[in-house]
Amino acid sequence: MGSIVSLRNVVKTYMRGKQPVEVLHHLDVEIPEGDFLALMGPSGSGKTTLLNLIAGLDQPTQGELTVAGERIDRLPSGKLAKWRARNIGFVFQFYNLMQMLNAERNVELPLLLTSLGSAERKRNVAAALAIVGLADRAKHKPNELSGGQQQRVAIARALVADPKLLVCDEPTGDLDRETADEILGLLQMLNKEHHKTIIMVTHDQRAADFASRQLHLDKGRLVETPQKSAA
Repeated sequence: MGSIVSLRNVVKTYMRGKQPVEVLHHLDVEIPEGDFLALMGPSGSGKTTLLNLIAGLDQPTQGELTVAGERIDRLPSGKLAKWRARNIGFVFQFYNLMQMLNAERNVELPLLLTSLGSAERKRNVAAALAIVGLADRAKHKPNELSGGQQQRVAIARALVADPKLLVCDEPTGDLDRETADEILGLLQMLNKEHHKTIIMVTHDQRAADFASRQLHLDKGRLVETPQKSAA
């Protein structure tokens, strides 16, 4: 399989007052289709910045960024938003669920940006909730669910439009160890059985060990580490 993500000489610079601060330094990286990659590094190393570039939430200052066959560094914001809706599923640390909506309505939200009819949206939502083991919680609101169940709803929402790439920013950072391991096992299953490419930012080595590969960022530069056996 080819690369789903390709960075060539990617630089990201922010302005702190009048002072430019280079957060990512001339990165070259290839992420193959079907990979489960853990991005690690200390706070301030640039890992969330890199994830945001890959997900099309931010643009590089310099360099080429190709994701899912598209040079997204060249896309204007309107086309970039449509590209994200088709290609990227997001999983965040704090779930980002709409509290007034039940699970199936939360999962349906990305589909409202598509041309799918109501019946097809309903089928896709039911399938996504079944994949994450929450078919029986479809009518429950977030405050009626545990933290692990809320994160499963968030993962179902990320899956529902069948994106090419799942990007996960500290997806287990708000969960206890046992629940975190269940969520990480679910991500492993999505990678192995549903062939989803997953990029996960984490500071937790135990979480990273669930991935098939790890990259460490140190002051904006990438270092690959020897792979341990999967958990």
